[in-house]
Amino acid sequence: MAEATNQASHPSQTGVTGPSDDTPNEKKPLRWRKRNTYYYKWLDRIYKFVVRPNSRVLHVGCEAGDLLAAVKPSYGVGIDTDPAAIESAKKRFPHLKFYVADPHELNLDEKFDYVLICNSLGRWHDIQQVLERIHPLTTESTRIVITYYNYLWEWILRVGSFFRIRRPLAYQNWLPPQDIANLLNLTNFEVIRTDSFLLMPKRIPPLTILCNYFLSLIPGIRFFNLVNLLVARPAPTALQDEDLSVSVIVPCRNERGNIEGVVTRVPKMGRETEIIFVDGNSTDGTPEEIERQIKEHPERNISLILQGDGAGKGDAVRKGFAASTSDVFVIQDADLTAPPEDLPKFFRALRDGKGEFINGSRLVYPMEKQAMRFLNHLGNKFFGSLFSWLLGQRFRDTLCGTKMIHRKNYDLIADNRAYFGDFDPFGDFDLIFGAVKQNLKVVEVPVTYRARTYGTTNISRFKHGWLLLKMSWIAFKKIKWLGKAR
Repeated sequence: MAEATNQASHPSQTGVTGPSDDTPNEKKPLRWRKRNTYYYKWLDRIYKFVVRPNSRVLHVGCEAGDLLAAVKPSYGVGIDTDPAAIESAKKRFPHLKFYVADPHELNLDEKFDYVLICNSLGRWHDIQQVLERIHPLTTESTRIVITYYNYLWEWILRVGSFFRIRRPLAYQNWLPPQDIANLLNLTNFEVIRTDSFLLMPKRIPPLTILCNYFLSLIPGIRFFNLVNLLVARPAPTALQDEDLSVSVIVPCRNERGNIEGVVTRVPKMGRETEIIFVDGNSTDGTPEEIERQIKEHPERNISLILQGDGAGKGDAVRKGFAASTSDVFVIQDADLTAPPEDLPKFFRALRDGKGEFINGSRLVYPMEKQAMRFLNHLGNKFFGSLFSWLLGQRFRDTLCGTKMIHRKNYDLIADNRAYFGDFDPFGDFDLIFGAVKQNLKVVEVPVTYRARTYGTTNISRFKHGWLLLKMSWIAFKKIKWLGKAR
């Protein structure tokens, strides 16, 4: 214990040294990383995709600190039981903090944006105890990022250790994702998403590209990928209505006959509800009708924004969000095909912590005749399945206009929009892709889809269908290939 106390200079850290995987020479912890450079670069890419740069990051089981340094934290802390690895990490990454400590005795008086657990679960004799120690170090927005070996690879990796192709390790538990998820649930964490990567951990061109960028993505085959990823969050605490104010953003173009219905049918939610119309250069008198409704309903908080030189629903939504001062944003299409009466369902899901990005689905309940053309219906089902596969989360309906998100989470998406680029004229995929990239908990709320009673749709089946295919390719490269294929 005295040795651990000397190594762990953090004033609130209780350190207990554990068995080392290498002899106590500070250069030896790097040996195995150099021997398996391709594999470790993949791990770095996975974590760099999940972790926002300039965050507060704790790495439990940090080894020589390379992964912690790779995610570029503004404040990074790494702990490990191996004194040689920690000594190496301190010398190579002096801008980060490293301590020799037993995870079972973790006792930091700090909060972190991310907690990283990379391939170390099986070495802990009580995983639940470690996760319980981690929980006080989190906030409601903290993400726990876990990677672990696929248990189907157990004997292959044991053979690799025997021939010293990889680091020799003592006996460890080989856990399927379901067991890890159960342990997280027992310690008051909730799994947000799971994924898997890397069918071939050694670089053998051209097989490496075939296996890791194509075969590893195919359902059935991907079951055999080496690396399993789980991202979790602390179980949320429900809020009260008075804790949240709501802005209903209504993008509109040539919807004059629907404006009164929006004003009279949008329910009040939370502490205060405002309605923000964003008009996209209508020619049928829509702005004038909005002004008339503002005068006739002084009891409602209603405002009008002119889109001006901007084009597309996506631009209108962003301008509406920028004009809002509320805690929560929700999009309501002006055509009223998704009824405003369903908005409280979205609000309750967000308020109660069921999800952080609430997406509407028109494909659950029976819809009115003429509400959606046959080809549109088929297209929505196809793209829902495609994007569910691409994003690793279930999206039954990607093009339902009703979506709700908290301001703080929208700000995260907006601040990191450059990763995907400004490519989305609809606005739906900017939010969907951003929510997945920021590891928000996504929940779908079914709505009853109804036929339009005024005007005509602004959607072109073939033109916009081609755009959706192009956006699918962007999602494939940026998410399935982690933004970099080589």
